[in-house]
Amino acid sequence: MVELRLRIPFGGKTREHAARAELLAETILLGTSRRDREAVDAELAMVGGHLSTHVTPQRLMLSGSVLAPGLGVLLDIVADTVTGAAYRSRDIARERDRLIEHLTIAAAQPAAIAREHLQRRRFGEHPAAWEMPNVDLVAACTAASVRGLHRRSVLARGSTLILVGDLRPRHALDAAAQAFDGWTAGATATPLSPPPPVAGGAVTAYHRAGAVQSQTRLTTPGVLRTDPGYAAAQLANIVFGGYFSSRLVENLREGFTYHAHSSIEFWPGLAAVTVGYDTAPDVAAAALVETRYELGRIAVGSPTDAEVDAARNYAIGSLASSLATQSGYASMLASLSGFGLDASWLANHQRRLLRVTTADVARAAERLFAPATMTGIVVGDLDATGAALARLDGVALDGR
Repeated sequence: MVELRLRIPFGGKTREHAARAELLAETILLGTSRRDREAVDAELAMVGGHLSTHVTPQRLMLSGSVLAPGLGVLLDIVADTVTGAAYRSRDIARERDRLIEHLTIAAAQPAAIAREHLQRRRFGEHPAAWEMPNVDLVAACTAASVRGLHRRSVLARGSTLILVGDLRPRHALDAAAQAFDGWTAGATATPLSPPPPVAGGAVTAYHRAGAVQSQTRLTTPGVLRTDPGYAAAQLANIVFGGYFSSRLVENLREGFTYHAHSSIEFWPGLAAVTVGYDTAPDVAAAALVETRYELGRIAVGSPTDAEVDAARNYAIGSLASSLATQSGYASMLASLSGFGLDASWLANHQRRLLRVTTADVARAAERLFAPATMTGIVVGDLDATGAALARLDGVALDGR
């Protein structure tokens, strides 16, 4: 097998771009000027291949796999797609209606609502916050507007093609160069502009009438993978809330929730820690108190050697597991490529994790988890939770 990832920077400046990008991702594989949809599917089936797409505010990703002898066919179809996607009106109309239905359902989910509030709290009106497009703007998209976005944004310069699998690299490069020979343009694909720094401030509680759970999401500036202290920060995050044996989970699973978690997210030039969990409405305020307690405890007191060793083993094991399949390895390389990193970073990261000391982790925790730097949101029925939340310092009730 061979895994393929084509990562195209896909930053935009308007909400219309976000809407058109989502529809473009849904329709780019539905035929070209040379092939209709049935021909694309038939050719992929003949060589044991498949293709899919996904778009975010940062990039458009074409992902595929194929039996190794069929790599040339897969490359030809991908090249044909990026140079000649048809965006036929009937396909646009059908997929637009389907996308609107999907977005309407997704936007009503509690996790999606909480994520939207968190992204707006972090980034305001910066395009990094527009992870889910506006339904009305999607409805206004036409075949012509999607074709225009393709011409302006599906560009070779700045994009990255990754192939992983049973192949000879030099031959694979030659095949790719031949297949994509016609994909040329003077412009460069547009990366997402760096978002503003995550600023501290009050946790804002938003009312969602009748909600049976409250969603809490907290955030603070993180550490980029290129930072010399990233390995220590990764272990500090794991000790705090990055796996089931973390301090946060050990605390909150007694009477609050089993699904608390913290992670480090990345955008161009920016990283942020995200802490999240859902609780019953009547314990949302108490869970926030316990979370702040754990933040303060790890920020001012060093983790133990045993905690750091357990976090290190988890980090190294998770890295090995994520790279154990061709698909996982290709996806990891595609993600890293968006931040100027490559396979050499992966090769060295395990050694960096092994060199981290408990003192390094303590300094990283002090840098990451000081409660005073945390901001965030709570979404729930404020008729049930608002009074308790209002009694906490640093919590503001939106509109109340």
